[in-house]
Amino acid sequence: MSGCARIANMNRRRYLQVATFAYLIFLLIQHLCAQTPVVIRVDAGQSLGPLNPVWNYFGYDEPNYTYALHGRELIAELSASNNAQVQIRTHNLLTTGDGTPALKWGSTNAYTEDSAGHPVYDWTIVDKILDTYLQLGVKPFVEIGFMPQALSTHPEPYRHHWPKDELFVGWTYPPKDFAKWGELVYQLALHCVARYGKSEVAGWNWEVWNEPDIGYWHGTPEEYDKLYDFAVDAVRRALPEAKVGGPATTGPGAAKAAAFLRQFLRHCASGTNYATGKIGAPLDFISFHAKGSPEVKDGHVQMGLAHQLRDVDEGLKIVSSFPQFAHLPVILSESDPEGCAACSAKDHPQNAYRNGTLYPANTAVAIRAMLDLNARSKTNLAGILTWAFEFEDQPYFLGYRTLATNGIDKPILNLFRMLGLMSGARVELKSSAPVNLDEMLTSGVRSKTDVDGLAARGNHEVTVLLWNYQDDEAAATELPVQLNVMGLPTGAGRILVKHYRIDQNHSNSYTVWKSMGSPQSPTAEQSQSLKATGQLQLLESPRWVDRKDGAVRLDFPMPGESLSLVELSWFYLPVRLGSASCP
Repeated sequence: MSGCARIANMNRRRYLQVATFAYLIFLLIQHLCAQTPVVIRVDAGQSLGPLNPVWNYFGYDEPNYTYALHGRELIAELSASNNAQVQIRTHNLLTTGDGTPALKWGSTNAYTEDSAGHPVYDWTIVDKILDTYLQLGVKPFVEIGFMPQALSTHPEPYRHHWPKDELFVGWTYPPKDFAKWGELVYQLALHCVARYGKSEVAGWNWEVWNEPDIGYWHGTPEEYDKLYDFAVDAVRRALPEAKVGGPATTGPGAAKAAAFLRQFLRHCASGTNYATGKIGAPLDFISFHAKGSPEVKDGHVQMGLAHQLRDVDEGLKIVSSFPQFAHLPVILSESDPEGCAACSAKDHPQNAYRNGTLYPANTAVAIRAMLDLNARSKTNLAGILTWAFEFEDQPYFLGYRTLATNGIDKPILNLFRMLGLMSGARVELKSSAPVNLDEMLTSGVRSKTDVDGLAARGNHEVTVLLWNYQDDEAAATELPVQLNVMGLPTGAGRILVKHYRIDQNHSNSYTVWKSMGSPQSPTAEQSQSLKATGQLQLLESPRWVDRKDGAVRLDFPMPGESLSLVELSWFYLPVRLGSASCP
Protein backbone atom coordinates (compact mmCIF):
# COMPACT_ATOMS: atom_id res chain seq x y z
CA MET A 1 0.00 0.00 0.00
CA SER A 2 1.37 3.35 -0.96
CA GLY A 3 2.03 6.09 1.57
CA CYS A 4 -0.80 8.15 0.15
CA ALA A 5 -3.22 5.24 0.56
CA ARG A 6 -2.10 4.66 4.17
CA ILE A 7 -2.63 8.35 4.95
CA ALA A 8 -6.05 8.25 3.33
CA ASN A 9 -7.05 5.21 5.40
CA MET A 10 -5.81 6.85 8.58
CA ASN A 11 -7.81 9.97 7.77
CA ARG A 12 -10.90 7.89 7.10
CA ARG A 13 -10.46 6.06 10.42
CA ARG A 14 -9.98 9.34 12.26
CA TYR A 15 -13.04 10.79 10.55
CA LEU A 16 -15.12 7.77 11.51
CA GLN A 17 -13.85 7.91 15.09
CA VAL A 18 -14.61 11.64 15.37
CA ALA A 19 -18.01 11.19 13.73
CA THR A 20 -18.86 8.26 16.00
CA PHE A 21 -17.74 10.20 19.07
CA ALA A 22 -19.76 13.24 18.00
CA TYR A 23 -22.81 11.07 17.42
CA LEU A 24 -22.45 9.48 20.86
CA ILE A 25 -22.16 12.92 22.42
CA PHE A 26 -25.29 13.98 20.50
CA LEU A 27 -27.20 10.93 21.78
CA LEU A 28 -26.00 11.62 25.33
CA ILE A 29 -27.16 15.24 25.12
CA GLN A 30 -30.49 14.13 23.69
CA HIS A 31 -30.84 11.57 26.48
CA LEU A 32 -29.98 14.11 29.16
CA CYS A 33 -32.34 16.68 27.68
CA ALA A 34 -35.11 14.09 27.43
CA GLN A 35 -34.66 13.28 31.09
CA THR A 36 -34.66 16.90 32.25
CA PRO A 37 -38.10 17.48 33.76
CA VAL A 38 -40.26 20.51 33.29
CA VAL A 39 -40.33 22.12 36.71
CA ILE A 40 -43.64 23.59 37.86
CA ARG A 41 -43.48 25.66 41.05
CA VAL A 42 -46.68 26.59 42.86
CA ASP A 43 -46.56 28.99 45.80
CA ALA A 44 -49.79 28.38 47.70
CA GLY A 45 -49.03 31.34 49.95
CA GLN A 46 -48.82 33.84 47.09
CA SER A 47 -52.38 34.91 46.24
CA LEU A 48 -53.13 36.61 42.93
CA GLY A 49 -56.73 37.36 43.89
CA PRO A 50 -59.94 35.34 43.60
CA LEU A 51 -60.16 32.67 40.91
CA ASN A 52 -63.66 33.36 39.65
CA PRO A 53 -65.32 30.46 37.76
CA VAL A 54 -65.35 32.29 34.43
CA TRP A 55 -65.65 28.95 32.61
CA ASN A 56 -69.13 27.96 33.86
CA TYR A 57 -71.02 29.46 30.88
CA PHE A 58 -72.35 27.38 27.97
CA GLY A 59 -74.60 27.92 24.97
CA TYR A 60 -76.04 26.60 21.71
CA ASP A 61 -78.24 27.53 18.72
CA GLU A 62 -80.98 24.94 19.19
CA PRO A 63 -83.15 25.77 22.24
CA ASN A 64 -85.45 22.77 21.75
CA TYR A 65 -82.57 20.36 22.49
CA THR A 66 -82.72 21.71 26.05
CA TYR A 67 -85.49 19.37 27.13
CA ALA A 68 -84.56 16.44 24.88
CA LEU A 69 -83.43 13.24 26.62
CA HIS A 70 -79.70 13.76 26.27
CA GLY A 71 -80.07 17.53 26.60
CA ARG A 72 -81.51 17.17 30.07
CA GLU A 73 -78.81 14.66 30.99
CA LEU A 74 -76.07 17.01 29.86
CA ILE A 75 -77.48 20.03 31.67
CA ALA A 76 -77.65 17.99 34.87
CA GLU A 77 -73.99 16.99 34.39
CA LEU A 78 -72.96 20.60 33.81
CA SER A 79 -74.81 21.64 36.95
CA ALA A 80 -73.05 18.95 38.97
CA SER A 81 -69.63 19.78 37.51
CA ASN A 82 -69.19 23.12 39.25
CA ASN A 83 -69.65 24.47 42.75
CA ALA A 84 -70.67 27.82 41.26
CA GLN A 85 -73.90 28.04 39.31
CA VAL A 86 -73.67 27.33 35.59
CA GLN A 87 -75.28 29.81 33.16
CA ILE A 88 -76.70 28.74 29.79
CA ARG A 89 -77.39 30.96 26.77
CA THR A 90 -79.38 29.86 23.74
CA HIS A 91 -80.40 31.40 20.43
CA ASN A 92 -83.96 31.51 19.06
CA LEU A 93 -85.93 32.12 22.26
CA LEU A 94 -88.36 34.33 20.32
CA THR A 95 -88.15 32.70 16.88
CA THR A 96 -91.39 31.67 15.19
CA GLY A 97 -91.99 27.98 14.54
CA ASP A 98 -93.42 24.73 15.88
CA GLY A 99 -90.54 23.88 18.24
CA THR A 100 -88.92 21.27 16.00
CA PRO A 101 -85.12 21.55 16.26
CA ALA A 102 -82.66 21.33 13.38
CA LEU A 103 -79.04 22.29 12.82
CA LYS A 104 -78.61 25.96 13.77
CA TRP A 105 -82.37 26.28 14.23
CA GLY A 106 -85.00 26.24 16.96
CA SER A 107 -88.22 28.05 17.78
CA THR A 108 -90.75 28.83 20.50
CA ASN A 109 -93.63 30.56 18.68
CA ALA A 110 -93.73 33.03 21.57
CA TYR A 111 -95.22 35.80 19.42
CA THR A 112 -97.79 35.75 16.65
CA GLU A 113 -100.53 38.18 15.61
CA ASP A 114 -104.22 37.69 14.98
CA SER A 115 -105.97 38.73 11.78
CA ALA A 116 -106.34 42.26 13.10
CA GLY A 117 -102.61 42.56 13.86
CA HIS A 118 -102.99 42.24 17.62
CA PRO A 119 -100.21 40.44 19.54
CA VAL A 120 -100.74 36.85 20.65
CA TYR A 121 -98.26 35.63 23.27
CA ASP A 122 -97.62 31.95 23.95
CA TRP A 123 -94.94 31.10 26.51
CA THR A 124 -95.42 27.32 26.47
CA ILE A 125 -92.10 26.40 24.84
CA VAL A 126 -90.18 29.25 26.49
CA ASP A 127 -91.42 27.96 29.85
CA LYS A 128 -90.35 24.44 28.96
CA ILE A 129 -86.82 25.67 28.26
CA LEU A 130 -86.45 27.90 31.31
CA ASP A 131 -88.17 25.38 33.60
CA THR A 132 -85.63 22.75 32.53
CA TYR A 133 -82.71 25.02 33.37
CA LEU A 134 -84.01 25.91 36.80
CA GLN A 135 -85.15 22.38 37.66
CA LEU A 136 -81.67 21.10 36.89
CA GLY A 137 -79.89 23.81 38.85
CA VAL A 138 -78.55 26.13 36.14
CA LYS A 139 -79.30 29.80 35.53
CA PRO A 140 -80.71 31.17 32.26
CA PHE A 141 -78.53 33.66 30.38
CA VAL A 142 -81.36 35.22 28.41
CA GLU A 143 -80.43 36.14 24.86
CA ILE A 144 -83.30 38.31 23.58
CA GLY A 145 -83.83 37.16 19.99
CA PHE A 146 -84.61 36.50 17.25
CA MET A 147 -87.28 38.46 15.36
CA PRO A 148 -90.72 36.80 15.25
CA GLN A 149 -92.08 36.41 11.74
CA ALA A 150 -95.07 38.66 12.40
CA LEU A 151 -92.74 41.50 13.45
CA SER A 152 -90.05 41.10 10.80
CA THR A 153 -89.68 43.73 8.10
CA HIS A 154 -88.73 40.89 5.76
CA PRO A 155 -90.97 37.96 6.83
CA GLU A 156 -90.49 35.79 3.72
CA PRO A 157 -88.54 33.60 3.48
CA TYR A 158 -88.43 33.26 7.25
CA ARG A 159 -86.97 29.89 8.12
CA HIS A 160 -83.66 28.59 6.80
CA HIS A 161 -82.75 24.94 6.10
CA TRP A 162 -79.03 25.25 6.67
CA PRO A 163 -76.72 24.24 5.05
CA LYS A 164 -78.97 23.86 2.00
CA ASP A 165 -80.01 27.49 1.59
CA GLU A 166 -79.43 31.01 2.86
CA LEU A 167 -78.96 31.13 6.63
CA PHE A 168 -79.71 34.77 7.41
CA VAL A 169 -83.33 35.19 6.32
CA GLY A 170 -86.46 36.74 7.87
CA TRP A 171 -85.58 36.08 11.52
CA THR A 172 -82.55 38.42 11.25
CA TYR A 173 -84.39 41.61 10.24
CA PRO A 174 -85.40 44.67 12.33
CA PRO A 175 -88.96 44.91 13.64
CA LYS A 176 -91.56 46.68 11.57
CA ASP A 177 -92.73 48.33 14.81
CA PHE A 178 -90.18 49.00 17.59
CA ALA A 179 -92.97 49.69 20.07
CA LYS A 180 -94.39 46.21 19.47
CA TRP A 181 -90.88 44.79 19.83
CA GLY A 182 -90.51 46.57 23.16
CA GLU A 183 -93.90 45.30 24.33
CA LEU A 184 -92.95 41.72 23.41
CA VAL A 185 -89.78 41.93 25.51
CA TYR A 186 -91.72 43.56 28.36
CA GLN A 187 -94.29 40.76 28.35
CA LEU A 188 -91.51 38.15 28.32
CA ALA A 189 -89.74 39.73 31.30
CA LEU A 190 -93.04 40.29 33.14
CA HIS A 191 -93.99 36.65 32.58
CA CYS A 192 -90.63 35.44 33.92
CA VAL A 193 -91.00 37.58 37.05
CA ALA A 194 -94.50 36.22 37.65
CA ARG A 195 -93.44 32.61 37.06
CA TYR A 196 -90.04 32.51 38.77
CA GLY A 197 -90.04 35.45 41.17
CA LYS A 198 -88.23 38.78 41.30
CA SER A 199 -85.22 37.56 43.25
CA GLU A 200 -84.57 34.73 40.80
CA VAL A 201 -84.95 36.78 37.63
CA ALA A 202 -82.86 39.63 39.07
CA GLY A 203 -79.91 37.22 39.01
CA TRP A 204 -80.17 36.56 35.26
CA ASN A 205 -78.20 38.31 32.53
CA TRP A 206 -80.39 39.72 29.74
CA GLU A 207 -78.43 40.15 26.50
CA VAL A 208 -79.89 41.85 23.44
CA TRP A 209 -79.47 39.85 20.20
CA ASN A 210 -76.42 38.08 18.81
CA GLU A 211 -73.59 39.20 16.50
CA PRO A 212 -75.37 42.26 15.07
CA ASP A 213 -72.24 43.23 13.13
CA ILE A 214 -72.73 40.34 10.65
CA GLY A 215 -75.68 38.56 9.00
CA TYR A 216 -77.52 37.94 12.26
CA TRP A 217 -78.71 41.55 11.97
CA HIS A 218 -79.99 43.00 8.69
CA GLY A 219 -80.07 46.52 10.04
CA THR A 220 -77.65 49.36 10.63
CA PRO A 221 -75.61 49.79 13.82
CA GLU A 222 -77.94 52.63 14.75
CA GLU A 223 -80.97 50.37 14.28
CA TYR A 224 -79.33 47.86 16.60
CA ASP A 225 -78.88 50.62 19.19
CA LYS A 226 -82.60 51.31 18.83
CA LEU A 227 -83.41 47.59 19.20
CA TYR A 228 -81.24 47.54 22.34
CA ASP A 229 -82.83 50.64 23.86
CA PHE A 230 -86.38 49.37 23.43
CA ALA A 231 -85.49 45.90 24.74
CA VAL A 232 -83.60 47.18 27.78
CA ASP A 233 -86.29 49.71 28.64
CA ALA A 234 -88.85 46.90 28.47
CA VAL A 235 -86.88 44.56 30.73
CA ARG A 236 -86.24 47.33 33.24
CA ARG A 237 -89.93 48.32 33.28
CA ALA A 238 -90.79 44.75 34.23
CA LEU A 239 -87.93 44.47 36.73
CA PRO A 240 -85.91 47.62 37.51
CA GLU A 241 -83.04 45.63 39.05
CA ALA A 242 -82.59 43.34 36.03
CA LYS A 243 -79.04 43.02 34.59
CA VAL A 244 -78.92 44.04 30.93
CA GLY A 245 -76.14 44.20 28.36
CA GLY A 246 -74.74 43.57 24.90
CA PRO A 247 -73.89 43.91 22.05
CA ALA A 248 -72.56 40.31 21.57
CA THR A 249 -70.53 41.25 18.51
CA THR A 250 -68.15 38.92 16.72
CA GLY A 251 -64.45 39.11 17.60
CA PRO A 252 -63.11 42.66 17.92
CA GLY A 253 -59.88 41.51 16.33
CA ALA A 254 -61.71 42.34 13.08
CA ALA A 255 -62.03 46.05 12.28
CA LYS A 256 -65.77 45.93 11.55
CA ALA A 257 -66.58 44.23 14.85
CA ALA A 258 -64.30 46.62 16.76
CA ALA A 259 -65.99 49.64 15.17
CA PHE A 260 -69.43 48.26 16.03
CA LEU A 261 -68.46 47.68 19.67
CA ARG A 262 -67.04 51.19 19.99
CA GLN A 263 -70.11 52.87 18.50
CA PHE A 264 -72.36 50.85 20.80
CA LEU A 265 -70.41 51.88 23.90
CA ARG A 266 -70.47 55.52 22.75
CA HIS A 267 -74.23 55.26 22.36
CA CYS A 268 -74.63 53.81 25.86
CA ALA A 269 -72.40 56.52 27.28
CA SER A 270 -73.69 59.64 25.56
CA GLY A 271 -76.17 58.88 22.79
CA THR A 272 -79.83 59.76 22.80
CA ASN A 273 -81.89 56.80 23.98
CA TYR A 274 -84.39 55.80 21.29
CA ALA A 275 -86.91 54.49 23.82
CA THR A 276 -86.76 57.13 26.56
CA GLY A 277 -85.30 60.22 24.88
CA LYS A 278 -82.76 60.50 27.70
CA ILE A 279 -78.98 60.52 27.31
CA GLY A 280 -77.34 57.11 27.39
CA ALA A 281 -78.60 53.57 27.81
CA PRO A 282 -78.41 51.17 30.79
CA LEU A 283 -75.47 48.78 30.57
CA ASP A 284 -74.69 46.24 33.31
CA PHE A 285 -72.32 44.02 31.35
CA ILE A 286 -70.51 44.11 28.01
CA SER A 287 -70.42 41.10 25.71
CA PHE A 288 -68.49 40.17 22.60
CA HIS A 289 -67.22 36.93 21.05
CA ALA A 290 -63.81 35.36 20.46
CA LYS A 291 -63.08 32.62 17.95
CA GLY A 292 -60.01 30.76 16.77
CA SER A 293 -59.26 29.68 13.20
CA PRO A 294 -57.97 26.10 12.86
CA GLU A 295 -56.83 24.74 9.52
CA VAL A 296 -55.52 21.53 8.03
CA LYS A 297 -51.79 21.84 7.44
CA ASP A 298 -49.56 19.05 6.10
CA GLY A 299 -52.30 16.51 6.79
CA HIS A 300 -53.01 17.46 10.40
CA VAL A 301 -55.07 20.02 12.29
CA GLN A 302 -53.34 23.21 13.39
CA MET A 303 -55.30 25.24 15.92
CA GLY A 304 -55.72 29.01 15.60
CA LEU A 305 -55.29 30.07 19.22
CA ALA A 306 -53.64 33.41 18.38
CA HIS A 307 -56.72 34.58 16.46
CA GLN A 308 -58.99 33.84 19.43
CA LEU A 309 -56.70 35.59 21.92
CA ARG A 310 -56.36 38.68 19.72
CA ASP A 311 -60.15 38.98 19.70
CA VAL A 312 -60.11 39.04 23.51
CA ASP A 313 -57.15 41.41 23.71
CA GLU A 314 -58.65 43.95 21.33
CA GLY A 315 -62.09 43.74 22.94
CA LEU A 316 -60.70 44.32 26.43
CA LYS A 317 -58.66 47.26 25.15
CA ILE A 318 -61.81 48.83 23.71
CA VAL A 319 -63.67 48.34 27.00
CA SER A 320 -60.83 49.85 29.02
CA SER A 321 -60.81 52.90 26.72
CA PHE A 322 -64.23 53.87 28.14
CA PRO A 323 -63.47 54.81 31.78
CA GLN A 324 -67.16 54.80 32.72
CA PHE A 325 -67.46 51.15 31.60
CA ALA A 326 -63.99 49.74 32.38
CA HIS A 327 -65.21 48.24 35.68
CA LEU A 328 -68.26 46.48 34.18
CA PRO A 329 -68.34 42.69 33.87
CA VAL A 330 -67.18 41.53 30.44
CA ILE A 331 -68.71 38.29 29.19
CA LEU A 332 -67.34 36.51 26.14
CA SER A 333 -70.78 35.18 25.31
CA GLU A 334 -69.19 32.84 22.76
CA SER A 335 -65.54 31.78 23.01
CA ASP A 336 -64.40 28.81 20.93
CA PRO A 337 -61.61 27.39 18.77
CA GLU A 338 -63.65 28.30 15.66
CA GLY A 339 -67.03 29.62 14.63
CA CYS A 340 -69.45 26.87 13.52
CA ALA A 341 -70.67 24.34 16.07
CA ALA A 342 -72.94 22.61 13.54
CA CYS A 343 -70.17 22.11 10.94
CA SER A 344 -69.06 18.49 11.26
CA ALA A 345 -65.50 17.26 10.94
CA LYS A 346 -66.74 15.01 8.13
CA ASP A 347 -67.44 18.04 5.94
CA HIS A 348 -64.91 20.39 7.54
CA PRO A 349 -61.68 18.46 8.30
CA GLN A 350 -60.20 21.33 10.33
CA ASN A 351 -62.81 20.52 12.97
CA ALA A 352 -61.40 17.04 13.66
CA TYR A 353 -59.92 18.39 16.91
CA ARG A 354 -63.35 18.23 18.58
CA ASN A 355 -63.55 14.58 19.58
CA GLY A 356 -60.15 14.12 21.18
CA THR A 357 -57.72 15.70 23.60
CA LEU A 358 -56.65 18.66 21.46
CA TYR A 359 -59.95 20.44 22.23
CA PRO A 360 -59.68 20.42 26.05
CA ALA A 361 -55.94 21.18 25.99
CA ASN A 362 -56.51 24.17 23.69
CA THR A 363 -59.39 25.42 25.82
CA ALA A 364 -57.37 25.21 29.05
CA VAL A 365 -54.51 27.22 27.54
CA ALA A 366 -57.00 29.79 26.18
CA ILE A 367 -58.72 30.27 29.55
CA ARG A 368 -55.43 30.86 31.36
CA ALA A 369 -54.27 33.31 28.66
CA MET A 370 -57.58 35.20 28.79
CA LEU A 371 -57.29 35.57 32.56
CA ASP A 372 -53.81 36.99 32.04
CA LEU A 373 -55.03 39.39 29.35
CA ASN A 374 -57.74 40.56 31.73
CA ALA A 375 -55.17 41.22 34.46
CA ARG A 376 -53.01 43.13 31.99
CA SER A 377 -55.88 45.34 30.80
CA LYS A 378 -57.26 45.82 34.34
CA THR A 379 -60.76 44.92 33.15
CA ASN A 380 -63.40 42.67 34.72
CA LEU A 381 -63.63 39.46 32.71
CA ALA A 382 -66.58 37.67 34.31
CA GLY A 383 -67.47 34.92 31.85
CA ILE A 384 -66.00 32.77 29.05
CA LEU A 385 -68.89 30.96 27.37
CA THR A 386 -68.27 27.73 25.48
CA TRP A 387 -70.67 27.51 22.55
CA ALA A 388 -71.10 23.74 22.61
CA PHE A 389 -73.88 21.42 23.76
CA GLU A 390 -75.24 18.27 22.07
CA PHE A 391 -77.14 17.31 18.92
CA GLU A 392 -79.92 14.81 19.45
CA ASP A 393 -80.15 11.81 17.10
CA GLN A 394 -76.95 12.55 15.17
CA PRO A 395 -74.19 10.01 14.40
CA TYR A 396 -71.72 9.23 17.19
CA PHE A 397 -68.55 11.35 17.16
CA LEU A 398 -69.36 12.98 13.82
CA GLY A 399 -67.27 15.96 14.88
CA TYR A 400 -69.80 18.61 15.79
CA ARG A 401 -68.63 21.05 18.46
CA THR A 402 -70.34 19.26 21.34
CA LEU A 403 -69.70 18.31 24.94
CA ALA A 404 -71.36 14.91 24.50
CA THR A 405 -72.53 12.68 21.68
CA ASN A 406 -75.65 10.53 22.14
CA GLY A 407 -75.28 10.73 25.89
CA ILE A 408 -71.54 9.86 25.82
CA ASP A 409 -69.35 12.57 27.36
CA LYS A 410 -66.39 13.73 25.29
CA PRO A 411 -62.94 14.66 26.69
CA ILE A 412 -63.78 18.39 26.58
CA LEU A 413 -66.47 17.92 29.24
CA ASN A 414 -63.88 16.47 31.59
CA LEU A 415 -61.87 19.68 31.38
CA PHE A 416 -64.86 21.50 32.85
CA ARG A 417 -65.10 18.85 35.55
CA MET A 418 -61.45 19.57 36.36
CA LEU A 419 -62.06 23.31 36.43
CA GLY A 420 -65.08 22.74 38.65
CA LEU A 421 -62.75 21.29 41.29
CA MET A 422 -60.83 24.58 41.45
CA SER A 423 -61.97 27.33 43.81
CA GLY A 424 -60.65 29.94 46.19
CA ALA A 425 -57.76 32.25 45.34
CA ARG A 426 -55.60 31.95 42.27
CA VAL A 427 -52.03 31.41 43.43
CA GLU A 428 -48.68 31.85 41.75
CA LEU A 429 -47.57 29.15 39.32
CA LYS A 430 -44.30 29.28 37.40
CA SER A 431 -43.14 26.82 34.76
CA SER A 432 -39.70 26.20 33.31
CA ALA A 433 -41.27 25.55 29.89
CA PRO A 434 -44.01 28.14 29.25
CA VAL A 435 -44.95 29.96 26.08
CA ASN A 436 -45.36 33.58 27.08
CA LEU A 437 -48.51 35.59 26.50
CA ASP A 438 -47.09 37.91 23.84
CA GLU A 439 -45.87 34.98 21.76
CA MET A 440 -49.33 33.39 21.99
CA LEU A 441 -50.90 36.62 20.77
CA THR A 442 -48.50 36.78 17.84
CA SER A 443 -48.29 33.19 16.68
CA GLY A 444 -50.09 30.87 19.11
CA VAL A 445 -48.25 27.83 20.47
CA ARG A 446 -46.29 26.55 17.50
CA SER A 447 -42.54 26.95 17.85
CA LYS A 448 -42.38 24.92 21.06
CA THR A 449 -44.56 23.03 23.52
CA ASP A 450 -46.38 24.89 26.28
CA VAL A 451 -46.19 23.02 29.58
CA ASP A 452 -47.83 25.31 32.07
CA GLY A 453 -50.83 25.58 34.33
CA LEU A 454 -53.24 27.34 36.64
CA ALA A 455 -53.38 26.91 40.43
CA ALA A 456 -55.82 27.78 43.22
CA ARG A 457 -55.95 27.49 46.99
CA GLY A 458 -59.08 26.94 49.03
CA ASN A 459 -59.51 26.47 52.77
CA HIS A 460 -58.21 22.91 52.89
CA GLU A 461 -56.82 22.22 49.46
CA VAL A 462 -54.60 23.34 46.62
CA THR A 463 -55.59 22.45 43.05
CA VAL A 464 -53.20 22.59 40.10
CA LEU A 465 -54.33 22.27 36.47
CA LEU A 466 -51.46 21.40 34.11
CA TRP A 467 -51.24 20.84 30.36
CA ASN A 468 -48.81 19.75 27.66
CA TYR A 469 -49.94 21.52 24.48
CA GLN A 470 -49.03 22.63 20.98
CA ASP A 471 -51.35 24.09 18.34
CA ASP A 472 -50.33 21.33 15.93
CA GLU A 473 -52.11 18.02 16.37
CA ALA A 474 -49.86 15.33 17.90
CA ALA A 475 -46.84 17.67 17.91
CA ALA A 476 -46.46 17.77 21.70
CA THR A 477 -44.52 14.76 22.99
CA GLU A 478 -44.44 13.16 26.43
CA LEU A 479 -42.37 15.09 28.96
CA PRO A 480 -41.43 14.43 32.58
CA VAL A 481 -42.88 16.96 35.02
CA GLN A 482 -41.71 17.84 38.50
CA LEU A 483 -44.46 19.60 40.45
CA ASN A 484 -43.37 21.48 43.57
CA VAL A 485 -46.15 22.92 45.72
CA MET A 486 -44.82 25.25 48.39
CA GLY A 487 -46.41 27.44 51.02
CA LEU A 488 -48.59 24.72 52.51
CA PRO A 489 -49.82 25.63 56.01
CA THR A 490 -47.69 24.56 58.94
CA GLY A 491 -50.75 23.26 60.77
CA ALA A 492 -51.68 20.83 58.02
CA GLY A 493 -51.20 17.13 58.60
CA ARG A 494 -50.32 14.67 55.86
CA ILE A 495 -51.37 15.63 52.36
CA LEU A 496 -53.89 13.59 50.37
CA VAL A 497 -53.06 13.61 46.65
CA LYS A 498 -55.68 12.99 43.98
CA HIS A 499 -54.42 13.11 40.40
CA TYR A 500 -57.00 13.33 37.60
CA ARG A 501 -55.92 12.95 33.98
CA ILE A 502 -57.21 13.51 30.43
CA ASP A 503 -55.10 11.79 27.79
CA GLN A 504 -55.44 9.06 25.18
CA ASN A 505 -56.11 6.45 27.86
CA HIS A 506 -57.94 8.38 30.58
CA SER A 507 -61.23 10.31 30.61
CA ASN A 508 -61.48 9.69 26.89
CA SER A 509 -64.52 7.93 25.45
CA TYR A 510 -63.41 8.67 21.88
CA THR A 511 -60.37 6.38 21.90
CA VAL A 512 -62.47 3.62 23.48
CA TRP A 513 -65.18 4.06 20.84
CA LYS A 514 -62.57 3.79 18.08
CA SER A 515 -61.10 0.67 19.70
CA MET A 516 -64.60 -0.87 19.51
CA GLY A 517 -64.60 -0.35 15.75
CA SER A 518 -66.45 2.99 15.82
CA PRO A 519 -69.94 1.48 16.21
CA GLN A 520 -72.92 3.63 15.26
CA SER A 521 -75.25 1.25 17.11
CA PRO A 522 -73.34 0.30 20.26
CA THR A 523 -74.59 -2.64 22.28
CA ALA A 524 -75.87 -2.05 25.79
CA GLU A 525 -72.53 -3.27 27.14
CA GLN A 526 -70.58 -0.97 24.82
CA SER A 527 -72.76 2.00 25.74
CA GLN A 528 -72.18 1.36 29.42
CA SER A 529 -68.43 1.20 28.85
CA LEU A 530 -68.46 4.41 26.80
CA LYS A 531 -70.45 6.25 29.45
CA ALA A 532 -67.97 5.11 32.13
CA THR A 533 -64.89 6.11 30.14
CA GLY A 534 -66.49 9.46 29.38
CA GLN A 535 -66.24 10.40 33.07
CA LEU A 536 -63.28 12.12 34.73
CA GLN A 537 -60.78 9.46 35.76
CA LEU A 538 -57.91 9.28 38.23
CA LEU A 539 -54.42 8.61 36.92
CA GLU A 540 -53.63 6.64 40.07
CA SER A 541 -55.25 5.76 43.37
CA PRO A 542 -55.40 8.60 45.93
CA ARG A 543 -52.40 8.51 48.25
CA TRP A 544 -51.01 10.26 51.30
CA VAL A 545 -47.70 12.11 51.15
CA ASP A 546 -45.64 13.98 53.72
CA ARG A 547 -44.78 17.65 53.60
CA LYS A 548 -41.13 18.63 53.72
CA ASP A 549 -40.46 22.20 54.83
CA GLY A 550 -44.03 23.14 53.94
CA ALA A 551 -43.74 21.70 50.43
CA VAL A 552 -44.72 18.64 48.43
CA ARG A 553 -42.90 17.34 45.38
CA LEU A 554 -44.57 15.07 42.81
CA ASP A 555 -42.98 13.59 39.69
CA PHE A 556 -44.93 12.19 36.75
CA PRO A 557 -44.91 12.11 32.94
CA MET A 558 -47.32 14.15 30.84
CA PRO A 559 -48.10 12.88 27.34
CA GLY A 560 -48.70 15.31 24.51
CA GLU A 561 -52.18 16.92 24.50
CA SER A 562 -52.76 15.80 28.07
CA LEU A 563 -54.14 17.59 31.12
CA SER A 564 -53.67 16.84 34.80
CA LEU A 565 -55.64 18.16 37.75
CA VAL A 566 -53.67 17.56 40.94
CA GLU A 567 -55.61 18.12 44.15
CA LEU A 568 -53.72 18.35 47.46
CA SER A 569 -55.98 18.36 50.50
CA TRP A 570 -55.40 18.18 54.24
CA PHE A 571 -56.85 18.35 57.71
CA TYR A 572 -55.42 20.73 60.26
CA LEU A 573 -53.61 19.02 63.12
CA PRO A 574 -55.05 19.63 66.59
CA VAL A 575 -53.33 22.48 68.44
CA ARG A 576 -52.00 21.83 71.93
CA LEU A 577 -52.80 24.30 74.65
CA GLY A 578 -50.24 27.09 74.69
CA SER A 579 -48.94 26.42 71.20
CA ALA A 580 -49.20 28.80 68.29
CA SER A 581 -52.52 28.80 66.47
CA CYS A 582 -52.86 27.20 63.06
CA PRO A 583 -52.99 29.48 60.07
